[in-house]
Amino acid sequence: MTSSCSIPGLNVARSRFPEPEQDLPAEEGERRVVLAGGCFWCVEAVLIAMDGVTRVESGYAGGLPETANYDAVCTGTTGHAEVVSVHYDPARVSFGALLRVFFSVAHDPTQLNRQGNDRGTQYRSAVFYETAEQKRVVESYIRQLDDARVYSDPVVTSLEPLEAFYPAEGHHQNFAARNPHQPYIMAVAAPKVEKLIDGFGDRLKPEYTGVDSSSGDNIA
Repeated sequence: MTSSCSIPGLNVARSRFPEPEQDLPAEEGERRVVLAGGCFWCVEAVLIAMDGVTRVESGYAGGLPETANYDAVCTGTTGHAEVVSVHYDPARVSFGALLRVFFSVAHDPTQLNRQGNDRGTQYRSAVFYETAEQKRVVESYIRQLDDARVYSDPVVTSLEPLEAFYPAEGHHQNFAARNPHQPYIMAVAAPKVEKLIDGFGDRLKPEYTGVDSSSGDNIA
């Protein structure tokens, strides 16, 4: 992962991002969505801060189990994407609300097989759906964003059935919180979390107060 990333989506105001016209029902019990948006460190750092998200796990999806490891996936030849498995309480945060933050803050969905200087199919924008209902809602929201011309370029996020989720190595889990001074985290993840705080402060966990932009530290 390189230390420079230009994310046009970070400059898009929340008001320009519509609420999804379709959503999943607020059923009881924990639910999951598996998302790919470039470096999993950064996507995890954004989504873990959202109220109603109970757990985020970094990992790999889209390839075979024998090559589901960081060194192999980084070659860009295994078919995997770096993903996060987002567990959430639908009574507190909806599937649509997670999609709205994913498409507006967590990554730039108009970049094909890359995010900034991170290039390769392992950095593709994708939603790995587990149900037909998840697929339907995501398809609807992508059409909605394109029809509204929220971005100047079309959304290229792929929808792929989730065959398996492979957890990443332990040192990749909760990476941003454990390594706030790491250059990539300071340059790429921290500005995304700052944008989340500025635009979606009402969606944050109550104990989450912000990011110190001078150091990249998460402040709780």
